[in-house]
Amino acid sequence: MSIQERAHASKKASIRLAALDGETKNNALEAIAIKLEARKTEIIAANREDCARVAAESPDTPLLKRLRFEDEKLAEVTEGIRSLMKLPEPVGQTKLATQLDNGLDLYRISCPIGVIGVIFESRPDALVQISSLCLKSGNAVLLKGGSEAANTNRILAQIISEASVEAGLPEGWIQLIETRADVSEMLKLSDDIDLLIPRGSNDFVKYIMDNSSIPVLGHADGVCHIYLHSDADEAKMLPILVDAKTQYVAACNTMETLLVHESVAARLLPEIQAAMEAKNVALVGCDQTRKIISVGEATEKDWRTEYVDYKLSIKVVSSLEDAIEHINTYGSGHTDAILTEDEAAAKTFMTLVDSANVFWNCSTRFSDGFRYGFGAEVGISTSKIHARGPVGLDGLMIYKYKLIGHGQTVGEFASGKLTYTHEALNKDCPL
Repeated sequence: MSIQERAHASKKASIRLAALDGETKNNALEAIAIKLEARKTEIIAANREDCARVAAESPDTPLLKRLRFEDEKLAEVTEGIRSLMKLPEPVGQTKLATQLDNGLDLYRISCPIGVIGVIFESRPDALVQISSLCLKSGNAVLLKGGSEAANTNRILAQIISEASVEAGLPEGWIQLIETRADVSEMLKLSDDIDLLIPRGSNDFVKYIMDNSSIPVLGHADGVCHIYLHSDADEAKMLPILVDAKTQYVAACNTMETLLVHESVAARLLPEIQAAMEAKNVALVGCDQTRKIISVGEATEKDWRTEYVDYKLSIKVVSSLEDAIEHINTYGSGHTDAILTEDEAAAKTFMTLVDSANVFWNCSTRFSDGFRYGFGAEVGISTSKIHARGPVGLDGLMIYKYKLIGHGQTVGEFASGKLTYTHEALNKDCPL
């Protein structure tokens, strides 16, 4: 089946999927979780084939950390599926109700976007998260994962499709595409695909935007920062910094650059160096940093780099304003944090830093749909459109207006026979 035929099949399936009740969708999610657990051995075997192939080609690549999908990852995704089941049904919710006139009531109702095309990196867990979110939100999905995870993605997509269709979902609601040629064709299918979500570098996201007329929700690089203000609490500092850099080094919400106020740099940088090097983190720094601790030289490129590896760049700044300026210049708009005991400084930072997620006195690793209580996420949007930050169920919803009347015509209002009242209604749409 060609990519065009598969996209068209997804479009047809999306109409039926949008009309399914919440119970049917939750039953399908539970069926997926059960089948994933039952076929754990097959999934792990497929993943080990992928990992072995990648390790043979590039033994030191940080990609392997994202690619591995064994017991712990499987437990995480099934937990994510079941937490998603507990969330309220997102489809058919009344978001606005207005009486235009007596007996003429307008409702804004949540509904699925339709068909989502997602191009994501070599993380098999992302396939499960994305497809389960699309299912719960009533969207069909076309998935293109990294070729490195081909075997793992194939078996996961097969299990999800089989389990969900057996539970009552329409055939074809989930489709896996595997080649670059398919992606090129996918970008042309504006009649069948309603939204594209590319996850990858800024250049990759820009390429998708420049080569498709389909709306794009971009998930670009995660160049994340933590800024140590002059009054940062030293007891909080090291646990937060170590967690933000090393808890899962391949994640897009990992700290890549540390900014340190010049008034505390001489005292704190040796402690930070010791803590990071104990975790095998290689450090590079600006000239001021290198006068205090012995580290490599940071270049202009380092400030813009998402390492997804055990490497951290450090810069000494003279003020809160300099830190904000650096982040807004070099950051990717993903997640940035300030460590300070000064509420006014925290407020300034969180107001002026132009990122989807801004934190005070905590690790950047909290930037995640599951941790936010969204069940999971299809990605973290750094775009400034309807969805920003971790994109969960709300980000996969759109709305329609339903107007319920009793014979009214516009002419009656134009002539002055009737007048608009525009009164808010406190009730749900009956239809």
